[in-house]
Amino acid sequence: MISTRTEKLVVGLLALFVSLLSSVYAQPAHQYPILPVDLNQVQIVDGFWQKRIETNHQATIPHVLNKCYETGRVDNLMFAAGLKIGEYCTVYQFDDSDVFKSIEAASYSLMSKPDTYLEARIDSLIILIAAVQEQDGYLYSPRKAPSERITKGIGPERWSNLQWSHELYTLGHLFEAAAAHYRATGKRTLLDVALKSAGLVVHTFNPQGLRIPPGHQEVELGLIELYEVTSDERYLRQAKYFLDIRGRGKKLTGRSSWGEYAQDHAPVLEQREAVGHAVRAGYMYAAMADVAALTGDQNYAKALDVLWNNVVGRKLYVTGGVGATGYGEAFGGEYDLPNASAYNETCSSIANMMWNYRMYRLFADAKFLDVFERTLYNAFLSGVGMDGTSFFYPNPLQSFGTHVRTPWFTCACCPPNVARFIASLPSKVYSTSGTNLFVNLFASSDARLSIGNATVSVRQQTGYPWDGDVRITLQPDSPESHFTLLVRIPGWCVNKPIEGDLYRFKEEGARPVLMVNGTLVPLNVERGFATISRRWKPGDVVELRLPIDIRRIEANERVEADRGRIALQRGPIVYCIEWPDTKDGSVRNLMLPDNSSLSASLHKDLLNGIVSIKGAAVGYAFVKDGRMVGEEQSFSAIPYYAWAHRGPGEMSVWIAREEKAVSPLHGPTLASRSAVTVSSRKNAKAINDQIEPKSSGDESVPFFHWWPNKGTVEWVQFDFPDAVEVSQIEIYWFDDTGRGECRVPQEWKVLYRVDGKWNPVYSTDPYGVVKDKYNTVTFETIRTTALRIETRSQPDVAGGIHEIRLK
Repeated sequence: MISTRTEKLVVGLLALFVSLLSSVYAQPAHQYPILPVDLNQVQIVDGFWQKRIETNHQATIPHVLNKCYETGRVDNLMFAAGLKIGEYCTVYQFDDSDVFKSIEAASYSLMSKPDTYLEARIDSLIILIAAVQEQDGYLYSPRKAPSERITKGIGPERWSNLQWSHELYTLGHLFEAAAAHYRATGKRTLLDVALKSAGLVVHTFNPQGLRIPPGHQEVELGLIELYEVTSDERYLRQAKYFLDIRGRGKKLTGRSSWGEYAQDHAPVLEQREAVGHAVRAGYMYAAMADVAALTGDQNYAKALDVLWNNVVGRKLYVTGGVGATGYGEAFGGEYDLPNASAYNETCSSIANMMWNYRMYRLFADAKFLDVFERTLYNAFLSGVGMDGTSFFYPNPLQSFGTHVRTPWFTCACCPPNVARFIASLPSKVYSTSGTNLFVNLFASSDARLSIGNATVSVRQQTGYPWDGDVRITLQPDSPESHFTLLVRIPGWCVNKPIEGDLYRFKEEGARPVLMVNGTLVPLNVERGFATISRRWKPGDVVELRLPIDIRRIEANERVEADRGRIALQRGPIVYCIEWPDTKDGSVRNLMLPDNSSLSASLHKDLLNGIVSIKGAAVGYAFVKDGRMVGEEQSFSAIPYYAWAHRGPGEMSVWIAREEKAVSPLHGPTLASRSAVTVSSRKNAKAINDQIEPKSSGDESVPFFHWWPNKGTVEWVQFDFPDAVEVSQIEIYWFDDTGRGECRVPQEWKVLYRVDGKWNPVYSTDPYGVVKDKYNTVTFETIRTTALRIETRSQPDVAGGIHEIRLK
């Protein structure tokens, strides 16, 4: 028998163990006011998103998994696991994350559509990932089989170059994948790997250990996912710790700031303007929202409110995209929203939606869903082709025919990110809070949800986004269930494109209508939701009629790129005019008068089924005597997300409504009729497209550059259809001083071809290298079939050209 003393000791130890266990795995003291629904509680059954989700499952997810094998990302893991001889073979040290995101995408898809083959594929990858992990939990394949190319990026030892190594970034995606896989399958295979790595992170990064934040934010989101799966508060505290020490390196450790690019220029609670890399920022803001909700820290909520107003009021594109500049893939200045050079990385749209959905859950306000939806249907959806296997990295609002979706990228963050987001989308349609049921998005769907003590089946039927009629049928298990239904009333149908004054509709539209069981009910809108509180019976029907009208949008006058222009929107869809739908394949020369009537037409067989907008515009061109002449012509506009599916050509979201904003067409010239070739790089057509720049640094029009070739001799060649006489050349140099590495050349010369040999022209003029103007050289008239301009770049920089004219 056990002695009483021993028994008391055992009981005491058990009590202590239970106490410690409960403190580690305590239920959260705080939670989001609005709760998401599980992905497996909602099925998208028809319509717009059903087709997209099916394509994602059948095409996109297998595609990104296959690419992980084809491009060496899986080989990297095999090298690191010792299962294959070789060294890290891809370009970037964060390429493990593409495998992790692909697993996350597949896991979400399994929750909606079980697939034994897909599940087996990711199970085999998980076995491989576990084999890479070191005994103490460290998991980073470049470290175990480094190539010379990435040695500098990863640093000489663990955590020694966190600014660029992405060790914590890749772990963040591992953690998110593990949480998704566990929720989808109930298996702990990847979760156990993730928890082991998370334990190492917690042990390593703390006030007594390393006081360095991740270079690229992401691990914070992954840690919070692990917290929500396990209720282990260590992971939540760790996420908050990483946020708390960002921007405080000098004070904590003497570390030099990583600057605005990494949002490390100031403590996160003191940041007032969205700056730097837009994806990093979006992930950070999303994690800050999680911390605000899950810890109850109102300082985080206040800081987010300031940042959100800055983005939505000054830095958001009409498509919902963020990140105006490709330099640093970053936010631009306030109201600096160029169109042709707009970056709007597909991943930044995903980060923006992640952030805004969390803001909605934190503040219970539909204005955040307005931004979410605008991004979803426009900037984000442009990023993936309708085949599900072609992608855009940047998503500009104007193109001169230089943009084509591609199957993959060397830096391939976007394709698997698209796959995981689309697979998770059904969970965003509804949400709950106590006895409140929120309808966030409109998509034909079946859901079974718990609302307070009631269980309710919900069927939504709609032709959205083409049709504004939404029918919601409620089937509560109990015949007299009392709860509140809150149906989102999109800002665009109450004359507010988004919060603030960055954009506005030129005219007011019709108002929405709400009915219950066929009877009109007052439209009581609170924080963007129509609220109906009553006892619901099985079969009750709520009908919402949203006015899907064509609307003209104007930008704030401070947005220089959009002055004198309008954009078209119908429902949540922003439109563009693309080259096949104009008289001569040009868009830049069109003006759409304010009084021009517009109509909508359904095309079931065009671009997978769209509604187009048809109207009459005025096309402008210069005639021989130099006058600008306008001619009326018909056009069609298509949804922006559908552009670039019919071949490369001009496209624009913002259309001139005033003559001064038009770029008239020019008659053919010697230069424009010639075939242009270059020594290297792409986009030679920019050199003779007759589109005039405003300055050497103007990126709103096409330009050509030789970057990253620096300090090199390069050439541009004009081949003429027949022998011609030439006596003058004018060159407008491209120079992006202050942003990039292109400068006017060190020197240049002109050569002409005779009998297969290149000879210099004779001229006494200086070969100018002046910015912001044409540099003209007149030379002795020559007769030739080809002319070549040879340039030598300045040391350590590249060269570029906006336009060349010949006479």
